[in-house]
Amino acid sequence: MQAKVFHKQDIEFYSTLVCMPEGPSIVILREAVEHLKLAGQKIQSVEGNSKIDQHLLPGQTVLSFRSWGKHFLICFKEFTLRIHFLMFGSYRINERKETPVRLRIQFASDELNFYTCSVKLINEPVDLIYDWSGDIMAVEWNAANALEKLKRIPQVLSCDALLDQDIFAGSGNIIKNEVLFRIKVHPLSTLGALPEPKLKELVQEVRQYAFDFLRWKKEFTLRKHWLAHTKKTCPRCNIPFIKSHTGKTNRRSFFCENCQVLYLDID
Repeated sequence: MQAKVFHKQDIEFYSTLVCMPEGPSIVILREAVEHLKLAGQKIQSVEGNSKIDQHLLPGQTVLSFRSWGKHFLICFKEFTLRIHFLMFGSYRINERKETPVRLRIQFASDELNFYTCSVKLINEPVDLIYDWSGDIMAVEWNAANALEKLKRIPQVLSCDALLDQDIFAGSGNIIKNEVLFRIKVHPLSTLGALPEPKLKELVQEVRQYAFDFLRWKKEFTLRKHWLAHTKKTCPRCNIPFIKSHTGKTNRRSFFCENCQVLYLDID
């Protein structure tokens, strides 16, 4: 049976994931497959260059779709298929790219295509593997837990902490740059030097910005709302931003040395 194709605006909304995916983008993918009502359906066939035991998938019935950070989870009775989008992962729904597919999953009338990602089969129950309270998009998100984790690593730089998936699952470089600009914190500030109200503000804004990100991405206006990420001029001070690869993660940071305070321990 030929796979049905969405109208153009639906394809743009549901089937394209830009490079450097962050948690909100994975939520959009999860909502897309839920929209297609694929849970409860059987897999008809699979193909692709992933190294998993692909022969285990045909005939399996999908129980549910879940997401955690940059991980997209397809849950079956005996195991879970994990798609990790890494830095440059992408997907297409009922549409294909010319590049080699990592994994194609064919249902009765729909197909999911995953590219440039890590694919793994997980045999353990996912509730034992994933801390849902650490996912910045999850209903189970626990801000108090995140705050305690930050307090345990006082020497870590703010720019690195915001990319730590064990603390902020789903936070990526866009969220890092925008949150630090919002709360006026220099990316090289150490966590231990941040006043507690500022540390709490950091945790609060990660969650807030994630849902702003989700709303703007659905509106196709995300880039229009960037205040710091990839920008050249500070909109508060009207002076040039600093662009630098910062921290152990060595990711691009865009920040203002005038209004973003550098908090450092006296020692």
